Amino acid sequence: MGHNLTSITEFLLLGFPVGPRIQMLLFGLFSPFYVFTLLGNGTILGLISLDSRLHTPMYFFLSHLAVVDIAYACNTVPQMLVNLLHPAKPISFAGCMTQTFLFSTFAVTECLLLVVMSYDRYVAICHPLRYLAIMTWRVCITLAATSWAPGVVLSLIHLVLLLPLPFCRPQKINHFFCEILAVLKLACADTHINENMVLAGAISGLVGPLSTIVVSYMCILCAILQIQSREGQRKAFSTCFSHLCVVGLFYGTAIIMYVGPRYGNPKEQKKYLLLFHSLFNPMLNPLIYSLRNSEVKNTLKRLLEVERALWRGLWHCD
Repeated sequence: MGHNLTSITEFLLLGFPVGPRIQMLLFGLFSPFYVFTLLGNGTILGLISLDSRLHTPMYFFLSHLAVVDIAYACNTVPQMLVNLLHPAKPISFAGCMTQTFLFSTFAVTECLLLVVMSYDRYVAICHPLRYLAIMTWRVCITLAATSWAPGVVLSLIHLVLLLPLPFCRPQKINHFFCEILAVLKLACADTHINENMVLAGAISGLVGPLSTIVVSYMCILCAILQIQSREGQRKAFSTCFSHLCVVGLFYGTAIIMYVGPRYGNPKEQKKYLLLFHSLFNPMLNPLIYSLRNSEVKNTLKRLLEVERALWRGLWHCD
């Protein structure tokens, strides 16, 4: 066992069990999705930083969500794309542990950020006259820090429990990234504590935050129904619709991963669900917010008009 333990310096990610042609097809399909994820979330960050009209609590939290989405994708997708081109290319032990730590951190952080964003919408709709007094910048920074800190702490706990484990089986991880449960299957020691901690973290990270979001939106719905005008109701609901879509995508895929599926090959199906969770969700989030949010669209139009005017000015100067 000692020999096996000291000789382990890397893991091999098995990825998706498909032929070379399908792997190239997947590479051609996932590469532009990854680029769109970076461009979309990068655009959201750029618009929020450049336009002072978007320097509000709602967009402050949205910028944090965009950072998490970029980090989410950058943590898992590049290695997956490399494995599609070079299936036998391993990942180092340190790289694998880092990937596991970061994925857990970003997952918990996004859970809590969605809760914070629902609270922001609750205050804006249920207490509009006191919104600026409640959602001060000090409160916003505290809420953002509170969203990041538990993810880091919980991931450190997982890492501390994972590092001492001896790995004496073939170092082949049946996944496209170092997902913690897939890594634990390679350990030749009792992993019940690790698995229970993962389960406890998943339950607390899903049930608690989702319950808080549901309660927030029940209060929001009651407040919207008390608005007399249809136009007022429509405007109030439109400010929440984007957030509800993102919550549905994130928690929907997360719950399915931990509750089911029950039939077929659950490991393979959950692998594809995690792919959706780590690639498509971060790509769709900026689209949802930009398409449903008039302020973001107007800011983008203004910046494009300014850029067009600058190009015209440069053209006439030449």
